[in-house]
Amino acid sequence: MKKKIIKIIKLAKRKKSKISVVESCTGGMLSSVITSASGASKIFSMGLVTYSNQAKTNILKVPRKIIEKHGAVSMQCCLSMVNNLNKISKSRICVSITGIAGPKGGTKQKPIGLVYIGVKNGKKVIISKSQFKNKGRSSIQKATVNKSLSLILKQF
Repeated sequence: MKKKIIKIIKLAKRKKSKISVVESCTGGMLSSVITSASGASKIFSMGLVTYSNQAKTNILKVPRKIIEKHGAVSMQCCLSMVNNLNKISKSRICVSITGIAGPKGGTKQKPIGLVYIGVKNGKKVIISKSQFKNKGRSSIQKATVNKSLSLILKQF
């Protein structure tokens, strides 16, 4: 992961790009991993943890109807999160994460390990759906952060 972060920082500096993230199931882990590297202050704008549905609706302005109809762990919620983070942060690259890290909370339709990662670069938005193996909460969170870093790298 460290090599990915160093590469991201180097590329973002070169392109004069800022990165912002909003996290739910990773609880700030992506922000922490990025800011653990030297030079992060040049490219990292903000990291928000909107863990509860209330935080998603109040801070990120995710419409309540999206959460009521599709749930917080959905492509629609992830898309709203990344688009609204972009409005708040004005960063070139924005990342949103929502998912179920477990050990509880999964259903047949939305099992533990289901994660959506949204990446917005300028006007282009990608929503990635992953189903990580349920090897425990920490494993799912780390896999999500690693996947997020890979998706950020693809933006350069």
